[in-house]
Amino acid sequence: ILFAIAGALPARADFKLCNNTASQIGVAIGYKDDKGWVSEGWWNVASNTCEVLLKGPLVARFYYVHALDYDRGGEWGGKSFMCTADKIFTVRGEGDCPSRGFKRSGFFEVDTNEEKDWTVRLTDPGEGGGATQ
Repeated sequence: ILFAIAGALPARADFKLCNNTASQIGVAIGYKDDKGWVSEGWWNVASNTCEVLLKGPLVARFYYVHALDYDRGGEWGGKSFMCTADKIFTVRGEGDCPSRGFKRSGFFEVDTNEEKDWTVRLTDPGEGGGATQ
């Protein structure tokens, strides 16, 4: 009976990030919801672990990620600019970051192909360096 009940549970649907590096990293994300653009952070993700950044079915096709390597320096970024802060933050809107007291940081785009569940994997530069599904 337990097996039948477990089989009836809905599938997990989350936006996850796996840190496949030797360092602890900090992660910020950006996305567009029904109220507009939002960026939020920081999630601290230990080496070789995964963290759920957003719980539940994904609400957008495109998500944006900016990550910092706390141990060795460096970052994963891109050409989509959004606001970040040094400490935990949630920022509505992606423009005028400095005038609103935030940093302007480059995020890389993640195309989820409208899937309801997605995992981003960050790797060390020596391993092809970057992000994969």
